[in-house]
Amino acid sequence: MKLRNRLLSSLAALTAASALSGVALAATPKDALVMAWNIDAISTFDPAQIGEVVTIELIANTCDRLMEYDPADPANILPGMAESYSVSEDGKTLTFKIREGLKFPSGNAATAAEMAWSLQRVVKIGLGASAALTEYGFTKENVESRITAPDATTLVLEFDQAYPTSLLLQAIAVYPIAIALDRQVLEANQVDGDLGNKYLATRTECVGPYKLARWNPGEVVILERNEDYWGEKPPLKTIVVRHVAEAATQRLMLEKGDLDIARDLTPEDIEAVRANPDISVKTTPKPQITYLALNHGNPLFADPKVRLALRYLLDYDAMMGSFLKNIGIKRQTPVQVGAFGALDEAEGAPFTLDIAKAKALLEEAGIQPGTKFSLILGTHPYSMPLAQHFQQNAAQVGLDVTVERMANAQLFAKVRGREFDMGIMSWQTSVNDAHGMASRHFYNPDNAFEKKLTQYPSWRSAYFSEDYNARVLAALAERDPAKREEMYLQMQRDQFQDGPQVYIFQTTQNVAWRKSISGWTDIGLRAFYGNISK
Repeated sequence: MKLRNRLLSSLAALTAASALSGVALAATPKDALVMAWNIDAISTFDPAQIGEVVTIELIANTCDRLMEYDPADPANILPGMAESYSVSEDGKTLTFKIREGLKFPSGNAATAAEMAWSLQRVVKIGLGASAALTEYGFTKENVESRITAPDATTLVLEFDQAYPTSLLLQAIAVYPIAIALDRQVLEANQVDGDLGNKYLATRTECVGPYKLARWNPGEVVILERNEDYWGEKPPLKTIVVRHVAEAATQRLMLEKGDLDIARDLTPEDIEAVRANPDISVKTTPKPQITYLALNHGNPLFADPKVRLALRYLLDYDAMMGSFLKNIGIKRQTPVQVGAFGALDEAEGAPFTLDIAKAKALLEEAGIQPGTKFSLILGTHPYSMPLAQHFQQNAAQVGLDVTVERMANAQLFAKVRGREFDMGIMSWQTSVNDAHGMASRHFYNPDNAFEKKLTQYPSWRSAYFSEDYNARVLAALAERDPAKREEMYLQMQRDQFQDGPQVYIFQTTQNVAWRKSISGWTDIGLRAFYGNISK
């Protein structure tokens, strides 16, 4: 154990020294992948609590889920911890057949009972990720009777009504909540009955191809290959994810060979490294939307005329041709292009810069010149130019906007606590269905502050609409696919006028890597570390 810790410390120190000193390494270690990424959003590794893109990706590569996306085709869902599944005739019950012989790193057996307990735990803890189950009828009162394990290889989920099976597989079976946790370890380490929540802040206790070996906040995450993994073992022994916030530093390290992969390059950096014969670049559309989050607790943003006016204060085409070039496509609805029920690219982006129209709408709403509010943002390279662009246009209609930049973890904490006026935020779904975004942006089950429903951007923004709540639930229950699709399309058209946020672009993920590695696989919904080799 001491030798292992020394090796991890040496590897972390080596990559850190490279980042800080500017001295090139001859090469990254042959049995390790070294990746640079802005990872300051990480706050926990508990599947019941995570919601950030970075943590979800790390958990997806350390913890097997019930089912998995096909790395060759995201339209397909493959077996994971479950070998197969079946659906009852009435469509209300999903039964999964769990693999035999699975073990946690502790040596404890990972059976259907641990999976059932882990899913029940998500609901009982009641943190943000619980929404993935509560929206399908599971509650603290019924979850033990409706998520069960009749035997070691059988997991049964009984729903309150029939839902589209394809949606349930995406929303639950491949989502990071469908992870079996080591119950014995968590119960032995719980604090005040928290079912291991504090323990999992810095650890993983699951079955998967890699294990979390170390997390130094603001510095590094190190994953180690699980040598006892039941499936095909990854080629690389170690994954090192360095926190490198500045895109320019990532590019320099990549070009010098101090990195294998860079995750946060700017549009200019991407253009430059494409010309480098030693570097490959892949652009993948992601089911992620970037938007101006508006706090409806501020009366200014509770007015739909004001929200509509704000949509005319951005020059979308100019942004996409400059500081947003290569990192997204114009998108003014939260539902990602290509999802079931999504508007096409043209209909999904009707707004253009129109200062006069914005000014007229603000006057109709009775907003006085000189009205002040703050705009908070994180450390993504595009955030500051986007904030400044909005600030300058807002000034032309009499809005006085103060811009404040902060670490991503601080940004998320403020937004989750409703301690903001406006913020530049992103939200990603794991569901290739309009419900994935509609259920989080248009629907809010309970707007009470004490409910802390932080996995709903609608709740974070104190947005509550009985009309949209009813429409989202009706679409979810609709069994006719054509009718269901039209319901989502109309919701998106209507939200252009009165929607809760100002949606700007859908992210395209640019990843640049040295050609000394192969097998980088990112399907937008999921990145697969286990396919990478050198």
